[in-house]
Amino acid sequence: MARRRLLVLLAVMLLLGAGAASRPCRRAIETMELLGDLGTSAAAAQVDPADAASLRQSVDFAVADRRYAADLYLADAAPRAALLLVPGLAPDGKDDRRLVDLAVILARARFAVLVPDIASLRAQRVSADNIRQIADALGYLIETEGKVASTGGVRRPVGIAAISYAVGPALLATLDPALQGRVDFLVGIGGYYDVTAVITYFTTGFYRERPEQPWVPGTPNDYGKWLFVGANSDAVMDMRDRVTLTAIAARRRADPAADLGDLVPLLGPQGHSVYSLLANHDPDRTVDLIAALPQHLRDSFEALDLRKRDLAGAPRNVILVHGRDDRIIPAGESRNLAAALPAGRSTLYLVDHLAHADLEPGDWRDVLVLWLAAYRLLELRDGAA
Repeated sequence: MARRRLLVLLAVMLLLGAGAASRPCRRAIETMELLGDLGTSAAAAQVDPADAASLRQSVDFAVADRRYAADLYLADAAPRAALLLVPGLAPDGKDDRRLVDLAVILARARFAVLVPDIASLRAQRVSADNIRQIADALGYLIETEGKVASTGGVRRPVGIAAISYAVGPALLATLDPALQGRVDFLVGIGGYYDVTAVITYFTTGFYRERPEQPWVPGTPNDYGKWLFVGANSDAVMDMRDRVTLTAIAARRRADPAADLGDLVPLLGPQGHSVYSLLANHDPDRTVDLIAALPQHLRDSFEALDLRKRDLAGAPRNVILVHGRDDRIIPAGESRNLAAALPAGRSTLYLVDHLAHADLEPGDWRDVLVLWLAAYRLLELRDGAA
């Protein structure tokens, strides 16, 4: 209830400041409702399955020889913008309960929401192929379903939203020459910028706020480290190494302190290169250990690394949200990404208590920051520059 009162107070303050400007007044109320719904959904299932079914329709599309399945969410009110919502690393993919809740909430906020089915993300693995898959879905949304967000022939805004490791391929997809200038905004929650820095963090626990600054110890989530091994074991060509790495990852996910003395000796050179990276605790060794990985894995990292890409073609408006308590990806990654984007295109919203991608705000300061981020999203929905 305290958070609800804070949300009401914030809305009232903006209403008083907005004066006779009716659209900001309405948007302030919508922002209060949107943030309240997101916070409730983060804590427990909020959307009735029957309500979700009434807004959700299955669609199939093809780009060249690539075929896709997706879900389109439309509420009764005419949408003001079209939004591609990229699934996170969850086994249920587009059917994940939290993702369905989010899509329904955004549809009720007058977005036409398209959620594609991406097999590798269901397998909890980010790959370079995701860039093309997301770009295909964006192109479909713009060319086809984007029409549901048009009124009287006037094109409504088109955006993309992604969480965690999906932020990188989502941003890279917007750089596709065929999509240049056609994606109006991007929302990234708990995203990354430098692949090497992220790997250093979840393997050793150390990170840097800036490249020239000293290492700072953190408390990464070990579960994510072993999830990485299991999801990327197919990059190792030796079949015995694949099986052994998968077994190591499963055992350590179940028990972070589990003994691996019977499994590690079974690894060949490729498997040992992966295990050595994951077992390393010295941040200064990470670069060399990555260089020793199988070529296929190194190529994937290179393709997904935003630090090595020209981001001049990024969307005109980028909203980045990150929690300082993030144990998966340090908040400095979103700060560095914001600094790397062209001047004036990004807004960074840092909060103290977000726990990576949990949209339930913490204290009143977090409520205020997330309220401002949600208000900015609705501004972009309405076509604000």
